[in-house]
Amino acid sequence: MKSTEIDLHKELKKYFGFNKFKGLQEGVVHSIISGNNTFVIMPTGGGKSLCYQLPALVLEGTAIVVSPLIALMKNQVDAIRSLSSESGIAHVLNSSLTKTEINQVKKDITSGLTKLLYVAPESLTKEEYTTFLKGVPISFVAIDEAHCISEWGHDFRPEYRNLRTIIRNLGDVPVIGLTATATPKVQEDILKNLDMPDANTFKASFNRPNLYYEIRPKTKNVEGDIIRFIRQHKGKSGVIYCLSRKKVEEIAQVLQVNGITAVPYHAGLDAKTRARHQDMFLMEDVEVVVATIAFGMGIDKPDVRFVIHHDIPKSLESYYQETGRAGRDGGEGHCLAYYAYKDIEKLEKFMSGKPIAEQEIGFALLQEVVAYAETSMSRRKFLLHYFGEEFDAETGEGAEMDDNTRNPKKKKEAKDQVVTLLEVVRDTKMMYKSKEIVYTLTGKVNAVIKAHRTDAQPFFGVGKEYEEKHWMALIRQVLVVDYLSKDIETYGVLKLTKKGEEFIKNPVSFMMTEDHDYNESDDETTVTNAKSSGVSDEVLANMLKDLRKKVAKKLGVPPFVVFQDPSLEDMALKYPITVEELSGIHGVGEGKAKKYGKDFVELIARYVEDNDIMRPDDLVVKTTGANSALKLYIIQNIDRKLSLNDIAKAKGIDMDTLLKEMEQIVYAGTKLNIKYWVDDILDDEQQEEIHDYYMESETDSIKDALKEFDGDYDTEELRLMRIKFISEVAN
Repeated sequence: MKSTEIDLHKELKKYFGFNKFKGLQEGVVHSIISGNNTFVIMPTGGGKSLCYQLPALVLEGTAIVVSPLIALMKNQVDAIRSLSSESGIAHVLNSSLTKTEINQVKKDITSGLTKLLYVAPESLTKEEYTTFLKGVPISFVAIDEAHCISEWGHDFRPEYRNLRTIIRNLGDVPVIGLTATATPKVQEDILKNLDMPDANTFKASFNRPNLYYEIRPKTKNVEGDIIRFIRQHKGKSGVIYCLSRKKVEEIAQVLQVNGITAVPYHAGLDAKTRARHQDMFLMEDVEVVVATIAFGMGIDKPDVRFVIHHDIPKSLESYYQETGRAGRDGGEGHCLAYYAYKDIEKLEKFMSGKPIAEQEIGFALLQEVVAYAETSMSRRKFLLHYFGEEFDAETGEGAEMDDNTRNPKKKKEAKDQVVTLLEVVRDTKMMYKSKEIVYTLTGKVNAVIKAHRTDAQPFFGVGKEYEEKHWMALIRQVLVVDYLSKDIETYGVLKLTKKGEEFIKNPVSFMMTEDHDYNESDDETTVTNAKSSGVSDEVLANMLKDLRKKVAKKLGVPPFVVFQDPSLEDMALKYPITVEELSGIHGVGEGKAKKYGKDFVELIARYVEDNDIMRPDDLVVKTTGANSALKLYIIQNIDRKLSLNDIAKAKGIDMDTLLKEMEQIVYAGTKLNIKYWVDDILDDEQQEEIHDYYMESETDSIKDALKEFDGDYDTEELRLMRIKFISEVAN
């Protein structure tokens, strides 16, 4: 049948029950039916699968659909079978089938019954399958998730690389590539690797105007923030993404303890549990799924109202895919991500074991994520530019739907700096990536700059009155307006565009916004550090500090022994008015609340009464017992005078982590008698010297103690003595 002879609308109604096509579907279906190579870039929810399912059903022969996800294939096969009285209309061919089942599949294909055959790329490499498929009529080959072909895609699969060769073996059949996310670089890669430069390309807009994008700094109290957010969206469905299975389990537990119905979902759970949790979410028995990226592939829940990224993803494609699970019904979708540069460093560390080429790509993709998180321009404009799409931040659909547009930062004229930047890109012969350009501007040398002798050029250091961060922000903003571009062949190398050359000749006003700064001041890694993410009541905080001073004086101990600063700040945020509530405050355990709490909660209760304060009940976040098992183990074994090295080893943690746990135990008011351990390390005189220092000191900061003793003691010794001191004096 030729496409002209087929009434597509009639077939659409017959098989799928729709009266009209959506978006670009009709053009794609025409292209496939006419036997053309076709390339489809269509965001999730745009009806991608119908594009090849309908042609497969109306054309002669069997269509082969290559897909990387077994679960997804199964869903699709079930869906197609529900459209027909013959279950043989669609089949899966993969390693999970028995000999009998394989024979049934072959029989159905040979008899012309099977219209769609779903295969994993690995199955196509098996000789018995290719030999069989060569002998039967094939209508076309569709490659779903085609970005898996590209190393620049967010989900590269090496086995996708050989697909072109395998398809050639099947004879001269049309090829259809489909993907839901692809940057210009990935699009070029796909067409090249599938060897179809002439393909009809259909690209739908990546703009999801109903999604609201927001980035928040990731502080120590991120769980509390997430709980508050979910409570504000009560009764709505949401997904929380984390990068590790451990984190998924932890967050799911914290949510459950705080009265939010949530289930974990990750590859470490058995298939039965995963399926059960997925169903609970689809049937709305639970509000929230906490998941690694394994979740959501092919999940069709139209009314997900929020997607939270507890950890920032490894690429903007992943971010786009995962946020795209929100608001598929066109209703509201809030996409909230927590960002701290520390997480990026952690991801870079994971990559260090990989081959150099892979590392380079990984780093480049991560830098795009950093740029997106730190930018202060319209996030939608930034994201769409990344996917090669123009967006007008003034009039575009959904223009006001992100945190930067709603709370704009100040702008300042940067016309002259843009000229300087563009000239440096031109004069360094357009061979540098952003980092080297910034170094050249600020007069900083590295191996690359030395090798090219750029440091001997007259323009070297021409922009050194501004920080590196300032130039980095400017580069990002100049890229988005297309004065510079990133070269596709050598991704990351900055090239001057025609528009950029024009700007150098005739500069016009360029208003630049400063980037966000998400750096927390992390001066030392102890419990002292945990800051609360809310804003505490300063008047109350000062009153509490005065009371602490009084109490400490009466007891003859330094103030930090009573409560640490972060605990007071947390009290001034959450207003606990009973000793029981006080024990839920950061860094205060039951022991400490009972010992020192009475005066503090009385003061807070009076303050709340006098000032008519609405206490935020929802702010006291209960913690899970996940960590309490470890704490109990530590307390019991220190009681048995076990070596600290053995305790750490038994629990698979390092000494630093063990000390952190011990610090939390004593600061919360429980005694730990570690005299037996300290006696082995320090003699009585040394112990006395450090003890006296802490007794006199205003602060328990290890940094200050290191300065005071000027190399006489190391960090570990001072931390152990601090634990012993707090334990003896405070508890």
